[in-house]
Order: sequence, then C-alpha cells, then structure tokens
Amino acid sequence: MQTMNTTRNPSPKTDLAVTHVLAQLLEKLEHSAVPVGAEQYRAVVEHLVHEFEDVEPGAELGQLLDAYPAASEVYENMNYQHAGLCRSALDVSLAAEGAAREAIARAMRGDEPNKDKMHGQG
Repeated sequence: MQTMNTTRNPSPKTDLAVTHVLAQLLEKLEHSAVPVGAEQYRAVVEHLVHEFEDVEPGAELGQLLDAYPAASEVYENMNYQHAGLCRSALDVSLAAEGAAREAIARAMRGDEPNKDKMHGQG
C-alpha cells in the first residue's frame, strides 16, 4: 500500500483578523504599566510567529506592520536571513552613521565641539 504525503502546502492566508488581534495584544503587552509574565509574552509571540508563517505578504500586511511596531519587529526578525532589517528606517540609520563619522573626524582633528550646535542653536 502506497502512503500519501500528508505534508500540505496551503495557500497563504489573506484574512489577517487573528494576526491583527495578536499584533494589537503584543503592542499592549509591550507598553503595559503592569509587569507581564514571560510565559504570557512568549505565548503571544509564538502564536504571532505561527500566524506570520501563513500570512500572504502584501499591502494589507504592510499596513498591519506599520501600525504595530512590536509585531513588525517580530516579522523582521523572522525574515532576517532573507531581507535583513527590511522594515527598519534606513534614513535614521544613515543619519546616525553620518553623525558618528563627523564626531570621529572632529575628535581626530582635536576640534572642540560647537556648543551652539549642541544646544540646537546652529
């Protein structure tokens, strides 16, 4: 008797209702004034990871990730091996790198920091 391959390749999920609720819950846990148990946090993240595995990429998912930064970070970490930090703001990273280069160059020249610029007056 020949066995059937029970591994199925389901089509990606387009209904993001559960994903949306989990993303919203994770965001609430992230900003909770009350301490959150590690098991509760882990359970929400693991459930969200399983949802992300089945979700169809696209504009609706992008909007969800834009609305919920904690869920966006989970999604980005899941896909890091393929796309790096694909959802992180590139302009912020580039500006920080530029500021660091300027500070290093000033230090190497022995320049004194411009106090007016340091206090937002330049």
